Amino acid sequence: MFVLAYDYWLLLAILAMAVLYSSVGHGGASGYLAAMALWGLAPETMRPAALAMNIVVTCWLLYRFKPYQLMPHKLFWPLVLVSAPMAFVGGMISIDAAAYRLLVGGLLLVAAVRMLMVTRAAEEIKQPTVNIILLLGAVLGLASGLTGIGGGIFLSPILLIFGWCSMRQSAAVAAGFILLNSVAGLAGYLVSDQLWPTGTGWLLIAAFTGCLLGAELASHRASSLTLQKLLALVLIIASLKMVYTALAYP
Repeated sequence: MFVLAYDYWLLLAILAMAVLYSSVGHGGASGYLAAMALWGLAPETMRPAALAMNIVVTCWLLYRFKPYQLMPHKLFWPLVLVSAPMAFVGGMISIDAAAYRLLVGGLLLVAAVRMLMVTRAAEEIKQPTVNIILLLGAVLGLASGLTGIGGGIFLSPILLIFGWCSMRQSAAVAAGFILLNSVAGLAGYLVSDQLWPTGTGWLLIAAFTGCLLGAELASHRASSLTLQKLLALVLIIASLKMVYTALAYP
């Protein structure tokens, strides 16, 4: 008999998150974590599954972005050369379930606030100093490996607010940044002998199906304010649930 490993509503939610996030150049981990939190999945399932879905989605995004040659390499490579090793370190760290819920709940809330902020590309593009790039990459990389959030949800607003790249360039930078951090974080998770959750393949199929449509949207138009507000609402609800669960069932 044909049986789904997860509730089909969860798979539809993952698919929808993949469409929405990939349409703005993101892997979607914060959305996947939000969906998995709302459906009550265990933290030991959430982190590796989110990292794996990030990898699948961003690989396709970068494949679609390649003809447009959007990547600002002087900004991108210093970021990932520091963030990827830190993501590997973060992935190796085994974190208590309650602490994980509190950490991810807090980060989801921060991501929601970021989305509610109106971000516009600066008129003048300027290159940040190397020290700032390295510090930012280290912080976001460690957070990526620890939680399964690729870091793009925090990186993109920073890139646009400070005018380090254009709107479309930020999508390419975020996709590459998320991919390498997620690969490093998942590698760290696997080498530390932490368990691989069964049934993850269903989540990967749902995420990839969604990103096929989202990538087409990403390559032709920028994100909408309405989309950001809807995603922010989902993140806030999931954040509150994760924090409540951590406090009520320590």
